[in-house]
Amino acid sequence: MEKKEITGTSTAASDDPSPPPHKLLLSCPSGLSRSQLSVVFDESYDRIPHPDINLENSISEIWDQRIQRNSSLYNGKKFRYAGYALAEGGGSNKESHVCLHLGLTDYRTFVGTNLNPLWEKFLVTSEDNPVRCQHTSSPLGNGAIIETSDRKILVLKRSNNVGEFPGHFVFPGGHPEPEEVGLASHQDAKNLIDSDVNNRKVSQEMFDSILREVVEETGVPARFLCEPVFIGVSRRELNVRPTAFFFIKCTLESEEIQKLYSNAQDGFESTHLYAVSMTELENMTSKMPGCHHGGFALYKLMVEAQEDI
Repeated sequence: MEKKEITGTSTAASDDPSPPPHKLLLSCPSGLSRSQLSVVFDESYDRIPHPDINLENSISEIWDQRIQRNSSLYNGKKFRYAGYALAEGGGSNKESHVCLHLGLTDYRTFVGTNLNPLWEKFLVTSEDNPVRCQHTSSPLGNGAIIETSDRKILVLKRSNNVGEFPGHFVFPGGHPEPEEVGLASHQDAKNLIDSDVNNRKVSQEMFDSILREVVEETGVPARFLCEPVFIGVSRRELNVRPTAFFFIKCTLESEEIQKLYSNAQDGFESTHLYAVSMTELENMTSKMPGCHHGGFALYKLMVEAQEDI
């Protein structure tokens, strides 16, 4: 069986002469299992403060303004995406392996850098994503391409009450959470002598978190979801926000899922769940945030790779 190679730092092809709203930072069309995806979690992958002190000060100013408008804002911790490394797995199968480089950031810094009206001033001129985004928070989001047993893909329409991209179409998802694995600070990591233990915990959280998000946002119980496979990382060009995407098969038909959606725990974040064909999905991408537009591009590469086998 021939496997498509893992590729990085490419822009998705398009017939549209205008640049796409995303960049594919990492594409794994064959899909990677838990054993093929590892993580190095280290403070060396944290954000580097910008040398412009006025720009740095704007982070606090923007957050203070937000707090005044909405005192319930929570400055939660997030994993910061800082790139990856490729490696051949051991043994006779020589399976592909990706190691993600993750640091620590928080929602306050995300709002003050990536969502700052002056966000482009935080960028460094470079084709290398970790260098280009070294001064931004860049929290790693996640998204799931869920295929039902009747071969439809699940898409949510975001509520008009959410902060980012109200009314847009998105794949279910959210963020892997440092606090879920006891790593709300680098000191937490240092308290454990074996850094390999931390890295394994974070690696597992990449997969566990996307399952949690799907259950909470769609109402589908975990027992009907197959094990996720990692298919890559897309970066939204607006605000340079990165998202890791996973492919998950669901053993339920789309009609059954529609009934479960009405009781979804996080149903307030969306107003409708659609189960669509590949063609319908492609037509919806123009109304998706750039990173989710990139999620579709990663899914399409996966489908094409399967067709070539």
